[in-house]
Amino acid sequence: MKEAVDSKWTRRRVLQGMAAAGAVSAIGLPKIALADGPSDEDLLGLVNIFWGTGGHGHTYPGATMPFGMVQLSPDTYNDDWDWCSGYHNSDVSIMGFSHTHLSGTGCGDLLDFLVVPRTGDVRLHPGDRKSAAEGKGDGYRTRFSHEDEHAHPGYYSVLLKDTGIQAELTATERAGFHRYTFPESDTSHIVLDLTHAYGQGPGNIEWCSLEKVNDRMLVAGHATNAWGAGRQMYIALEFSRPFDRVEFFEDDNATDSNGAKKAKNLKAVVYYKTKAGEKIQIKAGLSGVSTDGARKNLAAEIHGWDFDAVQKAAEGRWREELGKIRVESASDNNKRVFYSAYYHTMVAPTLFDDVDGRYMGMDGGIHQLPKGQHNYTTFSLWDTYRAEHPLFTMVHADRVPDMINSLIHMAEQSPAGMPVWPLQGKETGTMTGYHSAAVITEAMVKGFEGIDYNSAYTAMKKRAFDDDYRGLNWYRSLGYIPCDREDESVSKTLEYDYDDWAVSHVADRLGDKANAEALRKRSRNYRNYWDQSTGFLRPKFQNGQWAVPFDPIELGHSKKWRDYTESNAWQTTFGIQHDVTGYIQVLGGDEAFVQKLDTLFDQPSTLPPDAPPDIAGMVGQYAHGNEPSHHIAYLYSFAGRPDKTAARIHMLNTKMYSNALDGMAGNEDCGQMSAWYVLSSIGFYSVDPVSTHYVFGSPLFDRVTLQLAGGKKLVVEAKRQSADSVYIKSVELDGKPHANAWFAHADVAEGGRFVVEMTDAADPGFGRSEETRPKSSMPV
Repeated sequence: MKEAVDSKWTRRRVLQGMAAAGAVSAIGLPKIALADGPSDEDLLGLVNIFWGTGGHGHTYPGATMPFGMVQLSPDTYNDDWDWCSGYHNSDVSIMGFSHTHLSGTGCGDLLDFLVVPRTGDVRLHPGDRKSAAEGKGDGYRTRFSHEDEHAHPGYYSVLLKDTGIQAELTATERAGFHRYTFPESDTSHIVLDLTHAYGQGPGNIEWCSLEKVNDRMLVAGHATNAWGAGRQMYIALEFSRPFDRVEFFEDDNATDSNGAKKAKNLKAVVYYKTKAGEKIQIKAGLSGVSTDGARKNLAAEIHGWDFDAVQKAAEGRWREELGKIRVESASDNNKRVFYSAYYHTMVAPTLFDDVDGRYMGMDGGIHQLPKGQHNYTTFSLWDTYRAEHPLFTMVHADRVPDMINSLIHMAEQSPAGMPVWPLQGKETGTMTGYHSAAVITEAMVKGFEGIDYNSAYTAMKKRAFDDDYRGLNWYRSLGYIPCDREDESVSKTLEYDYDDWAVSHVADRLGDKANAEALRKRSRNYRNYWDQSTGFLRPKFQNGQWAVPFDPIELGHSKKWRDYTESNAWQTTFGIQHDVTGYIQVLGGDEAFVQKLDTLFDQPSTLPPDAPPDIAGMVGQYAHGNEPSHHIAYLYSFAGRPDKTAARIHMLNTKMYSNALDGMAGNEDCGQMSAWYVLSSIGFYSVDPVSTHYVFGSPLFDRVTLQLAGGKKLVVEAKRQSADSVYIKSVELDGKPHANAWFAHADVAEGGRFVVEMTDAADPGFGRSEETRPKSSMPV
């Protein structure tokens, strides 16, 4: 499925640490008893790894570690929109198993280094999907049944039906571990396809390299041109048994397997004679730096050949991370959805450094980290600044400084400046705004230390005041971006507004008061799009006139390009996160604002024929399947109606998420769709992360315990009038009344206990007054 509208920046349009076996603290942990049903003590069994592999979730089911560099997973196809992760549940054949995968993105990439275990004749191409599904394939694809797939955090297995090979996968942070159980065969072999990656167009593979190190090890690398143009990755594969024979192929012709090779089309085939039930294992270290780095990572993280020990280590690590949030509920289904979502918030961003601290920078150079620090990549910032990064500041505070410093290093090293959507040493430039500014600022205002905010501000200031970047010159000179000069003009203006708001905080903190004030003032540029006559934020021409024709369900005034990013005027009109209090007055006050919100949710869910499928999960013209809508239900509270927020949030929690293959409304987007659920089901959400404030919604669980930094705990306990209680009547914090319908990060940074009394009917008091409702911190 390809996007018909021409624009190169939004995501669908781009389609044109653990040394595992040597120091395994998790050995001895009980195996998870999936057949007997999971328990609260065994959170792994509550995770549905296949959540989002159906519908348009774009997730993958393979083995990875929390935030790990390796995502070892099956590939069922390597092109088209619903295969951005390389896997979709609609398929019945598997190409093989590759080592890197994206989770829930709307663009595809990665799928590095496909390993294909086989028996029979050697096949160097995957072959046709339809023929393979019918058992008539002439490629290396093999049929499988979903009934033969088994997965939980840190482990995946499947039976390959055409060959009878049982495949098992597990991983450390920088290495994957394969275990293949072969039948008796004189023709067993394993294909390493270096030309396999996401995308099948000409020039997709820039180069491949391949070398036989000894009779048990191959090293390889390649550069690909899918989403991240010129992205490089390297691998070292060690086999548990010496090769009976190894053969290299260049342009599908057998070639000398002695010495290093470099070409555009390289593959290797390792041959074995196997006994029935014989296990051939492969340890594979990855590196973004070099094959030498891949070998070092492999040597550091997997000692010996104990697959079960590495698997147990991965499971232990996941138990530890999943245990940072404990939910108590009579609903087993809700717990399963919660832990499936929470798991998916921890598969991105991903590590992108070697054990020696070296990493590939955005400038194409190799950089050295100080000891103990780490570099991260795969930041879907347009999505994740909204909920995933606020969640990290609570339960993954130890990782936040490294993540933020990674973004700052990118800003310094990248020719593109402030990160937008960085992927493994490359800036994809996907989506609008530059929300690395918001993520960095959130860490600063929440008090995270060990971060170079001065360097961050240098890059932020250049983008905000100097860069000729995607309409910013118009934004600065006119106070808006004209729709006849720049695509997605309205959305870009709103995104720059929020980034101005973020950067103003850093400017203030560092003493640049004049620029801080200028940025705050400029962050209200969105008001130049407010059209009182229609009641919408709508596009303008350069001459200041309203663009015509105008229809709020359309994505733009013409077919040349869109005026809104993956949204229309309905969603964008409520796209204000930082100036909600002031915006309410622009729209005519509390009553008018609430009425407008009601109208949004009560509209027909009609969309134009050219609307992208990203606009999904429709409730009226609210689109929960895409991020611009994620804060909208919480806006009622700013107008003194937390009861309406509660009702909407409860509906979204229970209707937009389920324990099914298509159990989320849209693309997972590297954890944002899941993070919305995690926070909202606990009972709060950060409408404006830079403010450090969280707005109460409607707690879904009876009790939730979050493990914060330093052993501190935050407990949210809901006391219900009945099972139907969705409205908040009152809140206590540490035994004292908490009258506000919101709280600040500082209120709970040292831990605390919320007791939330909930009722079946809306309470006329809680959060209604000017004093107790959430407010934007910008002066009106």
